[in-house]
Formats: sequence, C-alpha cells, structure tokens
Amino acid sequence: MEHQVFRRRLTVVFLLLPLIMISSVLPSEAADSKRRPNFLLVVADDMGWTDLGCWGSEIQTPNLDSLAENGVRFTDFHVSVSCSPTRSMLLSGTDNHIAGLGTMRELLTPEQKGKPGYEGYLNNHVVSLAEVLRQAGYHTYMGGKWHLGHEPESIPHSRGFERTYSLMYGGASHWHDMAGLFEADHPAKYTMDGKFLKKLPADFYSSRSYTDFLMSAIRENRGDGKPFLAYLAFTAPHDPVHVPEPWLSKYRGRYDDGYEVLKERRADAAKRLSLVSKAARNPKPHPNVKPWRSLDAKEKALSVRSMEVYAGMVDNMDYHFGRIVNFLKDIGEYDNTVIIFFSDNGANPFLSEDYPNNKESGFLDRFDDNLENIGHPGSNVAYGTGWASAGSGPLDYFKMTVGEGGIRSPLIVSGPGVKGGRTFGSFAYVTDIMPTILQMAGIQHPGKFKGKDVEPMKGRSLVGVLSGSDKGSYGPDELIGGEMGDGRWMRKGDYKAVLVAKPFGPAVWELYDVAKDPGETKDLSKERPKILKELQEAWSKYAKDVGVIIPK
Repeated sequence: MEHQVFRRRLTVVFLLLPLIMISSVLPSEAADSKRRPNFLLVVADDMGWTDLGCWGSEIQTPNLDSLAENGVRFTDFHVSVSCSPTRSMLLSGTDNHIAGLGTMRELLTPEQKGKPGYEGYLNNHVVSLAEVLRQAGYHTYMGGKWHLGHEPESIPHSRGFERTYSLMYGGASHWHDMAGLFEADHPAKYTMDGKFLKKLPADFYSSRSYTDFLMSAIRENRGDGKPFLAYLAFTAPHDPVHVPEPWLSKYRGRYDDGYEVLKERRADAAKRLSLVSKAARNPKPHPNVKPWRSLDAKEKALSVRSMEVYAGMVDNMDYHFGRIVNFLKDIGEYDNTVIIFFSDNGANPFLSEDYPNNKESGFLDRFDDNLENIGHPGSNVAYGTGWASAGSGPLDYFKMTVGEGGIRSPLIVSGPGVKGGRTFGSFAYVTDIMPTILQMAGIQHPGKFKGKDVEPMKGRSLVGVLSGSDKGSYGPDELIGGEMGDGRWMRKGDYKAVLVAKPFGPAVWELYDVAKDPGETKDLSKERPKILKELQEAWSKYAKDVGVIIPK
C-alpha cells in the first residue's frame, strides 16, 4: 500500500501549485494582514445542467440568478457521474479513486470491495477540507447530504465538521418519515453533531431544515472573530420528488407538451445565453426515452406531475438559498463570504422502480404513488429518463454516464476576490474547489495530518480565474480524465475521448470537440484517429496511476 501511495504522489506532484506543496496548515502571512473570508459551499443533488433560470430554465431561481449576475458562471465545469465520487473529490481535492470512492458504496463489485481506493467512504489517505480549515482556525458547519460513509469514524463530525445535521445515505424522503430510496437503505440514517438520530422533527423538510440549522450554527458563534465554512449540501432535487405548497402547485400545466419539447426549449435558451456555441447541434432524443406521443393519457399525467413537483423542488431550493444569503447580509457577513454553488452530477434518469431490488422486494408497495399524492409525504416517485434528458438541454446524456449531461455542472462563484459579471468557458474540475478555498483562506495543504502522510491535492486553484488575472488553470495540452461504472473520459483542450457504458451508451470509444459540439453529436474518431489514440493511452495511464479496478 505504501508504494502505491508513493507512486500516486509522484504522478500528481507536477500538477500542484507551489502554495499547496508546503506542509503547514497555519494561515499565511498574507492572510494575517486582512480578515479571512467565510465560505458558503452549496451543492445541489442531481440537478440538470439547464435547471437554473440563468442557464436557460423556465424554473424560477431568482436568488441563484442574482449570484450568477454578480459572480462568475463556469460553463465547462465538470464533476463525476454520481453523488459520492463527486463529493469525495470536492472535500479532498484529489481523484475519487484515491479518496476511497472509486465507485459508490452501493455499486461496489466483488473485485472492488476491500481494495485501496474502493473503501466506500472518504478514506484516511486524504485530509478533508473541513479538517484543514478547522485546524487553521475556521468554524466548520454542515447541513445536508454526506454520502461519504455512515460508520461512526466516517461521519461528517469525525471528518472535521464541528456542527452537523446530515443525511448519511445517497437519498431519502424529504419529509420527517426517514423513508429510504430502497430496502437496504431504509430507514435512512441521519446524524446531528456526531450522534445518530432515531427520529426527525415532525415539521422536517430537507431544504428548509438544513438551511435553518446552518443559520443557527453561524449565529451561535457570531462575534468570536473566527471565520466559517458552511457546507449546505441540499438533498433537493434528488428523488423522491417532494415539496410543500405553494411550490407543489406552482408549475401545474407547465410541462404538458412533454420532455422532447422541453429539451429543445432549454437547448435554444442556453444558446441565446451564450452558454454553448450558437452553431452547436442539438442531440437527438436518447434511444432509451419513450417518444412522448407513444405514452397514454395516464402515463403522461403521472410523468407531467412528477416534473411539476421536481420544478417546484428546484424553485424551493433557490428560495432557501436566498434565505441564507439574506441572513448573511443581516449579520454583516455577506461581503466577506465567498459563495460557491454547483450540482454534484447531472439529472437522474432512474425511476423509483429502477433502484436495487425495489421491484423484487415489494418495497415500493408501502408508498402511495397515485397521481394526487405525488409530492406529498408517503410518496416515492422519480421523474425518469425523459425529463432527465430534457434537463441537460443542449448536452447529451444524464447522471450515471460520462456524457456531458452527466458530468458537466453549472458552477457559480461570487464574493470577495471574485471579479463578477463574467462567464468563464474553459475547463475546470471539482477537484479545483478545495485548492481554491485554501488559497483564498491563506491556508496551505498539509503533507501530514494527525501524524500520518496524506495525499496531495490534484486540483488547481481557480483564484486567478476568479480575479480575472488568468485565462484558465489548465493548458491546451494537459490531460484530465475520469471513470466510474465502466464509463471513461479524457480531455485535452476542447477534445474529449469518451466511452459511455451500457445501458445508456454504445460502450465504444468516441471523440468529440466539445467546444463546438457540446451535445456530442458528431463522432470525430475516424477523422482524428491520432488524437483518439493519444487520449485512450492517456486514460490507460490515468487508470493505472489512480488504481482503477474494472469489474469483470
């Protein structure tokens, strides 16, 4: 194991900025001369690339739209295909295979279980963002989804967060009933300040309750002179689709034309906003999506209602985000708070019946999923592949795939040190968030933590990009890639080699120019075979360096 860790460190060290190679976690001298910033880190769960108004959506998101107007919008920001791998990279600054989430815990195969990089939780070879900030004098608060381990030693309170109110699993009811997504994760596990909860308050609703908790935690320590990291990990809009009034009824009738029409509208809106090239071709309807015209009246009604509630969830999430922003203004902390928002992956293509063993176990029989109950407590409904594809707008695919609709996320950053009112169109990656925060805080990443060597960060600081002094953190010849669930991708500049695994993709290598063709509509592998070969070879090297284990 020691020689594997050493090899990984050698392979990534050339990428590191001088700032993050120094082994102290004390604030730098530069940071001592001014007040260190707070950080509000907000992550949406399974939100489509065009679900925000400022990304071309019909869903009303005025607070996040305002954040984008005053900050920097990243249109080529990338994450993993699913929840916990992305979150492991966010909180470690390195590849998910190094951090312990080579795949989600729920998807570990016999070949992967127990192997390095596939522990199924945020492992101890990395130090978390919260651990580094807390040791350097920050308050660290978390409200929302963890999904990085649910044993006592791996819950958020054990990984650097001093105040926590968190869902341990990948998803659950948004109401107080603690209903899981499937039998193995039912009832769902929640913790508060390091203790597992036996029940939730009767008035619990996820987006509101996590926001309330964070505001309370910030208020309790207000005035002690210490800055804070507040990690608001919304479980919205992850299924099951649940939302209270008035959002439950707000979007009735809005989606009666179906998901194919919505995808075209979203794609066209993204072009008008210059989020993608106006000359880009829209992807064809995904072959796994039933044509809207083929659905009968009942199927359409159920599908439309699911999307209406989903839209209400996104709108409601924006409302609660706005509450915490107003709170920061009220207590005089807004101007000193860097706000970062993105989604952990693309929109979810699964229905509730697609989760492990849900059909066979009869687990779904305990829920009331009739049309009139969708969105209410006691329902367990997801909106499916058609609406997920629509949420990607001009991009193809969705969550659980390495197509752009699965791994491209809307990132917004605003606050002190950020030259706002701009759109940034070059590549950036979720591993870049932690080094960015540490540089803004004047904190250096440690080589050791609690007496043990820890992996260095692989990501790049975006501070220069945010200030407007740099055009990008990655050069045109640099190679960046990823993997999960047999899906593979590798970027070099605007070229992307990609293998989208079955059942959603063809499971063959393809090549795209994603600047001109973000919808991945024209395969260039025959026209540019040398580029494809170079990227395939780079992916193989990447897989060896980070310890990818391909299931048999």
